[in-house]
Amino acid sequence: MKVCLMPLSPALEDWRQKSLSWCWKEQAIAYWKGGDWSDDSRPVLLLIHGFPTASWDWVAMWDALADHFRLLAVDMIGFGFSAKPRAYAYSIKDQADLLAGLAAELNITHMHILAHDYGDTVAQELLARHNGGDARTPHLQSIVLLNGGLFPETHLATFNQRLLHSPIGFLVSRLMSESRFNAGFSEVFGPQTKPEPAELKDFWAMVEFNGGMKPIGHKLIRYIAERRANRERWVEALQQAAIPLRVIDGGADPVSGAHMVARYRELVPDPDTVILEGIGHYPQVEAPKAVLDAFMDFHRKAHTL
Repeated sequence: MKVCLMPLSPALEDWRQKSLSWCWKEQAIAYWKGGDWSDDSRPVLLLIHGFPTASWDWVAMWDALADHFRLLAVDMIGFGFSAKPRAYAYSIKDQADLLAGLAAELNITHMHILAHDYGDTVAQELLARHNGGDARTPHLQSIVLLNGGLFPETHLATFNQRLLHSPIGFLVSRLMSESRFNAGFSEVFGPQTKPEPAELKDFWAMVEFNGGMKPIGHKLIRYIAERRANRERWVEALQQAAIPLRVIDGGADPVSGAHMVARYRELVPDPDTVILEGIGHYPQVEAPKAVLDAFMDFHRKAHTL
């Protein structure tokens, strides 16, 4: 297996060392468990990361969430510390299969979800399956969605995303550098919550791990087209949900900020939304306490703890 040649920060290396491994289609998948898994009365919370990052996104909230839940976080295939095979048919539905498969492996029958970005779309697919009574999908008890492209018509892709999704995406992917990544990544954060240089180093290290995203970035980005092709299925999943839902959104996000929440309020019955003013596309990184407060408030009101 190819590994990252650049050194990991002590904190990121510690996170990597705590990972567990599971085999999916002959590929190694990294995942993490937190909280007291010996206590079956504790609810399970699945954390689903976004593009192009990984489960490290949740680290600032990890310990606080572990006080209340049995946590499961997975670096989906093509991301973070998991395998990044070149000859692989990446898709949202395959990622949903992966998560459902790992849940079955761990004997998880019921779970809550906290998702972000690309992970929102995976959560929508899992919800569509749940709504349809798919026996292979764990019973979903609630979903909280952070910034993400829930509706193709409100997703304002970044310049780098548009290039990756273009016919020359394979070239753009191979030309991606740390400086270009840093510039594009920082622009989706809030004006007062830009990532520090050390944080950017950690995010880039995960992108580059296991051979990096350069050979596969143009394949992963196809989720944008998948959202368009599956809009009816994934929007109806939200509209028809019989479980508690909440959106917690960094309103200053140029990709899926307050404008996305406005559309959510138009389309989803009895919308439960929280906008974090001045926060960008990564609220769990930019304002973890605010996200945690809104998340725990949701669960208290839903009586799910």
